[in-house]
Amino acid sequence: MTFLRYLLIPVACATMASTPAIGQISFTTAIDLALKNSPKVQAAQAEVDKAQAVLAQTKDVYIPTFSVGSGLGYTYGFPFGAPSLFNVTVQSLLFDQSQRNYIRAARVGLEAANHNLNDVRQQIMEDTATTYVSLDADLERMQAAGEESGFATGLTKIIQERLEAGQDTQIELTRARLTAANLHLRQIQLEDDAANQRDHLAHLTGLPAQGLATEHASIPSFQSFDASPARDTVLPESIRGAYATAQSKLQTAFGDSRKMYRPQIGLGVQYSRLASFNNYQDYYRPGSFTNFNNLQVGLQFTLPLLDYTRRAKARESLAEARRSMHDADQARDQFLEGRSKVSRTIRELQARTEVASLERELALNQIDVVRVQLQTANSGAVPATPKDEQNARIQERARYLDFLDTDLQLRQMQINLMRSNGQLENWLKVALQTPAPVASKPE
Repeated sequence: MTFLRYLLIPVACATMASTPAIGQISFTTAIDLALKNSPKVQAAQAEVDKAQAVLAQTKDVYIPTFSVGSGLGYTYGFPFGAPSLFNVTVQSLLFDQSQRNYIRAARVGLEAANHNLNDVRQQIMEDTATTYVSLDADLERMQAAGEESGFATGLTKIIQERLEAGQDTQIELTRARLTAANLHLRQIQLEDDAANQRDHLAHLTGLPAQGLATEHASIPSFQSFDASPARDTVLPESIRGAYATAQSKLQTAFGDSRKMYRPQIGLGVQYSRLASFNNYQDYYRPGSFTNFNNLQVGLQFTLPLLDYTRRAKARESLAEARRSMHDADQARDQFLEGRSKVSRTIRELQARTEVASLERELALNQIDVVRVQLQTANSGAVPATPKDEQNARIQERARYLDFLDTDLQLRQMQINLMRSNGQLENWLKVALQTPAPVASKPE
């Protein structure tokens, strides 16, 4: 017995380890994990770091460079150079009008990188929010579809019994079986869709997909959502980033065009300690080569007058800047048209959701009527049968599923429009501070 007990302990531990854990994750936690886990966000942050380094590089050309070297060597015959034990060199740019434009271009480029980072973050937030809401709706629809399928199975049994009793026809049985098969197919489709949404949410958050579930009460409310069209001046981060990129290229083009006919001034300082063991004294006037310290200080002036390569480069930069500006205008126009369509679609979906809710309420009322007819037999009315009750329950679940489908489409469009109007991040911040349960749905 003792040996058997010790044998069963590792088997029990392995069984417990292999049992899938149901992991329920809140809405705000999913958003936070997705932002931290997203490679796209990390890549966009790297672009921001790169833009900051480029801006620092354009400014640092005015900071003197400091280097130490040596030209030590042996000479034979007449010396052509001055071998030094060591030398110290300092160089710096003092004035270049083009460099000012390059600094502005780098600064606007950093602004564009920040816009891109914010846009990528909002993409991830929208994707995660939509996936979370879709998975939550799938779980609820799966439950309703399972109940509907159960009612259809019960209806099939009732018709089978009525057929055996000679109270129904074979065509009614076939129709009931077809209804049950269609409902079973829909249930499988909902399960597949839920599995896909769960896998996608797992990839976004970095959590294992097995057993991943939503917390319905953590979804923030959509009641304060404003579907009115936003002003044309409210543009998303992607469009603002496109304009910033075009502006950066325009500043670069200005800098390239100002390379001609404008002076460039540089500073140079070099100190050298010359070697004393070479044969310099043999070729210079006796007694003149006694100071082995050498210092050079000077300014370098450059005035470009004729350079066709730079002219062509300036034209190329200007054409690229104009193309980027036109691309930004085109993207803005397409975005504004799309946002207007989404706003109109949301109004339609709100009306469809209200219709679906009323149809479902009407189906609930029909169930109550059938129940009353089953309990009280009215002489003047046709008595209800269990078959009528099952049909009424199937219709109610069907109307409820229609309501859930329309409501999910509405929420997905609302999340998309909030991102377009720049309201998504504020909506999520409110959810992070005080998570509010979603508006109650009919059961």
